[in-house]
Amino acid sequence: MLARRKAKKTPNVYAFIDSQNLNLGVQKVGWKMDWRAFRAYLQEQFNVTKAFMFIGYMQENEALYEHMHELGYLIALKPTVDVSSGDKEDEDYKPVVKGNIDADLVLYAMKELPNYDKAIIVSGDGDFVSLIEYLSNQNKLLHVLTPNWQYSSLLKPWERYIIRIDQLRQQLAYKDHRRRHNNPNPQKQSTS
Repeated sequence: MLARRKAKKTPNVYAFIDSQNLNLGVQKVGWKMDWRAFRAYLQEQFNVTKAFMFIGYMQENEALYEHMHELGYLIALKPTVDVSSGDKEDEDYKPVVKGNIDADLVLYAMKELPNYDKAIIVSGDGDFVSLIEYLSNQNKLLHVLTPNWQYSSLLKPWERYIIRIDQLRQQLAYKDHRRRHNNPNPQKQSTS
């Protein structure tokens, strides 16, 4: 009887995404994330079966949340609070809204622990060090994706897990094709 080869099981990988940290982190280095490309990247590079996106809820962004869900993200919304200071009557007043998702991301990662083989944490925030350390000790941490080089120094012990998203700009940056289509060569001027 021939010995049967055991097929190597593909690990079940979940991603836990701090959306604000990621979004602001790539904008800080001059570009915007193509969320469709990012979801495809997670799937193609790491076989991510579930990508949990943690976002502070604002009613005016309902269409965005629905769009992200259609792209394949599992959206976890957190109520937001206005942490603005200053005079609301002032014409320069801009409300500052905060949706602190850190506890929710950690809770989901722990709640889902029996359901995944490996986890990817997408954030450069040092608040996730305890989670990263625990996942690493449990041999459940695959990667930590940070938006750019300015991630928390608390993550240094896990540098071997870190992938900087700013180095993937060419692949993951949003390109506004409508603007290019309407003005295909903005440098060229008419000589008539």
